[in-house]
Amino acid sequence: MLDIIRSKDAELLIFLNNLGNEKWDSFWLTITNQFNWIPLFVIILLLIYIRFGLKKTLFSLLFIAVLVAFSDQFTNLIKNTTERMRPCNTAELQEYLRQFSYKPRGYSFWSGHASLSTTFTTFIILLLRSKFKFIYFLILFPIVFGYSRVYLGVHYPGDITVGYLSGIILGTMFYKLYSLLYLKIFKENLVQSN
Repeated sequence: MLDIIRSKDAELLIFLNNLGNEKWDSFWLTITNQFNWIPLFVIILLLIYIRFGLKKTLFSLLFIAVLVAFSDQFTNLIKNTTERMRPCNTAELQEYLRQFSYKPRGYSFWSGHASLSTTFTTFIILLLRSKFKFIYFLILFPIVFGYSRVYLGVHYPGDITVGYLSGIILGTMFYKLYSLLYLKIFKENLVQSN
């Protein structure tokens, strides 16, 4: 059964990867670089500041740093346990995938880009949804970010999907923990203050 899933995953990757063309390559190479998303993160920081003020924004930033570190290290633990080779570094797939000079090392399952961006997005949406209804548009961030990994052939679609699922779970768990700590530290209910 696992072999069938892996085979279908590879077939879907080849199909999606080959939808790309050279006109779009530089765009997706830009999208996949997390540093190019800094303007989005600055906007989110500004929204947190508008919502909470300076003291609670600093608390939120500290908490987000812990969330990012945990998500990253947990993903690395899974990758190093499963040791699934990235498709761009898999010899049997080379002739079927579009080739890029961008070929990250390390393992493929599950996608750290998909997991971390979804963990962050889930947390931020839960944090700001009552004040800023448009925050739901943030869901586009992990969708586009994750697809860039398939476009470039560095992850299978299954890696991205499981990364999304883990991100939803981790983001929700971290929001619940944040709410408990927020209540204890600031002696107010986060939901009521929304």
